[in-house]
Amino acid sequence: MSNTKLYRYEPDYVAVPGEILEENLEAQNIKKVDLASRCGLSTKTISQIINGTASISPETALGFQKVLGVSANIWLNLEADYRLFLAQQDLYKRLSKSGAWLNKFPIKELINKGFIEAKESIAEKTDQLLVFFGVSDIESWELSYNKLEVAFRHSPSFKSLPEAIATWLRIGEICAAKVKCKPFDKSQFSEALNAIRILTPEEPKIFEPRLKEMCAEAGVALVFLEELPGMHLSGATRWITKDKALIMLSLRHKSDDHFWFSFFHEAGHILSGGKKSIFLDESNSWEDPEEDQANNFASDLLIPKQEYESFLKDGKFTSSSVTCFAQNLGIAPGIVVGRLQHEQVIGWNSLYRLKRRFRLVEVCS
Repeated sequence: MSNTKLYRYEPDYVAVPGEILEENLEAQNIKKVDLASRCGLSTKTISQIINGTASISPETALGFQKVLGVSANIWLNLEADYRLFLAQQDLYKRLSKSGAWLNKFPIKELINKGFIEAKESIAEKTDQLLVFFGVSDIESWELSYNKLEVAFRHSPSFKSLPEAIATWLRIGEICAAKVKCKPFDKSQFSEALNAIRILTPEEPKIFEPRLKEMCAEAGVALVFLEELPGMHLSGATRWITKDKALIMLSLRHKSDDHFWFSFFHEAGHILSGGKKSIFLDESNSWEDPEEDQANNFASDLLIPKQEYESFLKDGKFTSSSVTCFAQNLGIAPGIVVGRLQHEQVIGWNSLYRLKRRFRLVEVCS
């Protein structure tokens, strides 16, 4: 979906074509029956146009132009504006009953991020939300986003709210549209991951632009986007088009070990998952073969299995030994600490000083 921001003129009143017609008849001292005969219409049709129950057709507009001297374009524009106004009023009447649906979404956050405008009524807020998602009505939203149910795997342990995730994914989609990517190249992306691995000891100001650039060169848009209320995701992977993939990272845990593991985990989904799948990675949410595969891919790429097993046999897990091991591998020490903590080789508080804290800075709005 494209992100077209609309600034629409939405008056609460428009000129009624029939009223303008009646004013012209009075000003020119022409009776309805005379206008009807001159235009080849019935008096009933003229009356219906005046009271708004009949529309002004292009043929009728041309007739009015000849008889009344008012351009056919003016009549047609008046008619179009009036019918659009009536349709908008009817839409708002229906949307005014959508409060329960609207309240499921993080409206405040969308306003703060500049994706929708602040509105007063339920109808206007709902209309803004539909524009944000690029759908015409609530039923269309349900049809467009029911694929999320597949992504959830119907897991009873999945805690994130569908509406929050749908909103987060839509923001990511909008951000990804701004990222210029070459067509996806699996071999190039695999090579890029090896080069990206070497960037893990660097500071964010060094690795972030290179990370995004190398991903884009291989056909992958990388978006950093904080979590929204009601969701608990570290990352997500999906395909925007057949030639453009999207990795989203929330930087949920704000430490380098979690950040890099999440990135390579999502990269694993891109290399091995289907292009119609949406992978939503919620920590410890459920066991799944594809998730296990992505976990193993990230673990082995960051710390090769043979080297890791040798390090475990050595049995020395001090700050200096971990730092030396990480340097030999060419990765950040925090990644090693995170692996040891996750596998309960050391306690969760052990060697925490070797981890670096990151702060997420969003640039998409």
